[in-house]
Amino acid sequence: MLEKLIAIEERYEHLTQELAESGADYERAAELNRERVELEPLVEKIREYRQTLKRIEDARSLLETEADEEMRSLAEMEIEDLTPRAEALEEELKQMLLPKDPRDSKNVFIEIRAGTGGDEAALFAADLFRMYTRYAERQGWKYEIVSANEIGIGGFKEVVVSIRGQGAYSKLKYESGVHRVQRVPITESSGRIHTSTATVAVLAEVDEVDIEIPESDLEIEVFRSSGAGGQNVQKNSTAVRIYHKPTGMVVTCQDERSQLQNKMRALSILRARLYELEEQKRRASIDTERRAQVGTGERSEKIRTYNFPQNRVTDHRIGYSSYNLPAVLDGDLDEFITQLATADQAQRLAGSDWEEDE
Repeated sequence: MLEKLIAIEERYEHLTQELAESGADYERAAELNRERVELEPLVEKIREYRQTLKRIEDARSLLETEADEEMRSLAEMEIEDLTPRAEALEEELKQMLLPKDPRDSKNVFIEIRAGTGGDEAALFAADLFRMYTRYAERQGWKYEIVSANEIGIGGFKEVVVSIRGQGAYSKLKYESGVHRVQRVPITESSGRIHTSTATVAVLAEVDEVDIEIPESDLEIEVFRSSGAGGQNVQKNSTAVRIYHKPTGMVVTCQDERSQLQNKMRALSILRARLYELEEQKRRASIDTERRAQVGTGERSEKIRTYNFPQNRVTDHRIGYSSYNLPAVLDGDLDEFITQLATADQAQRLAGSDWEEDE
């Protein structure tokens, strides 16, 4: 691993030198500085790690050569204090060196669909919608409904919400999958517990340059919005439905005020879906022993159960439970997201080749 660290530090020094010599080439200087700033936290950690190893080495050398008992005792204390710090720094560096998902900083679209369970599943979909929007508020992110298919009692057959904020995908990417609820529905007179499901898909918003969609692959239909929006929406055909011929995907957007805005938003969702489709194909081709099973697993996978009688929320991927269900549904997801991210990192580290390098 030390060879990798030396190469990174050399790259940082080279960037610093190039930056100093870039002169009036402001575009080149900006490019160099971006890479340098990105490497800086890692280089600072590398230098701290190397300095700690050097102090341990010096203390061990002193133990071998020093006859004075007091100095030997001080050297032993130094080694005892610094060894755990060196081990912790090594783990931090391994995590910092893991390949980053380029989508982690992106905004997201969350698609929530009622699964099995009829009206109760639609009500649960509404609960999940509120959970994610409350979580977004806690993070200081912005959100807006892109499209919604509501039922009369306050549920959603389907709802798509856009969440915009730094690092939104990095935190919400673990939410894709099947969510299950166990509770007595409000429509149930006998008090029997029902099990219902809803599916969640978290899609990173991608740029046009990441996914190019030929116009010939699209069929675009405009129609009058059936949702709220005032007379303007009712009188004009502002809603847009896009059909992607190669995959059969259909995206509908009607919540914006203009046809152009709805078309742009629908295309953005389509790009996100197509990018995710390519990612799924890529992940499927990777050796199953090295795949991160926590990550953004298959949408058909049951990932979490919300059990109302026991006031419990359980994530089945990591075996973690919270016994404060109301808080979780109110957007208190930090503990789950932290546990999932930690498990993901641990699995990726286990699948890396650190031992071979060392």
